[in-house]
Amino acid sequence: MRRLLSLLLVHSLLCAALSISPVALAASDDDELAGLVDRAKTTLDNFAADANMTWFRDHIKDAKGVFIVPRMWKGAFFFGGEGGTGVFLAKDEATGEWSDPAFYTMGTASIGFQFGVQASEIVLLAITRRGVESMLTNTFKLGADVSVAAGPVGAGVEGATAVLSADMVTFSRTKGLFGGISLEGAVIAVRDESNRRYYGKEVRPTEILMMRTASNPQSANLRATLARLVGNTDDSRSKGPDTLAD
Repeated sequence: MRRLLSLLLVHSLLCAALSISPVALAASDDDELAGLVDRAKTTLDNFAADANMTWFRDHIKDAKGVFIVPRMWKGAFFFGGEGGTGVFLAKDEATGEWSDPAFYTMGTASIGFQFGVQASEIVLLAITRRGVESMLTNTFKLGADVSVAAGPVGAGVEGATAVLSADMVTFSRTKGLFGGISLEGAVIAVRDESNRRYYGKEVRPTEILMMRTASNPQSANLRATLARLVGNTDDSRSKGPDTLAD
């Protein structure tokens, strides 16, 4: 039975690594796409309210783009891996306004002596222009095509500015049997079909994020949350910590 469960889990993780996670498949439904955008807003609220995310709150204003994965699944018996679907928004450097979201999947696989299953909320801050431009390609790998660093968490991290030299800075909120999550080697790929369904036409990330010729009013709350966090991070701290996005 244990071997069967291991095989089933490995199959699931391989699907995640190929950007075909169960969450990604569900995202073909229009309601699921709207729900994913809403959960991305909840994830941002959760990070902003988390006492361990001081550096995140203080430096989100430095981000040129934000990638949010409300549910990043990781599970392993003897093989480990992560997979999830998320949205990326880019900031107009002239006006400070945030774009509508573009849809992506993120997945990776690893081998190690691990046991358990967990779900994490993930946020990546694109600190450099290169970080944003990587999101305009069909697929790329963190740590290979762009540099990536784990964001500082906890108390006493105000001076930890070295990570600002990375293209992408990663943060996670996790509940489960694993103590942390590494995104080095993770592959991020565009969800063309999800973008088409959400905007009602064939559209590429460049058109959504840079040219801004595609829009959906359903994302207004997510964009407003980003604007609030960048403009006044103190407003978010009065909220109590929330659970992982459903």
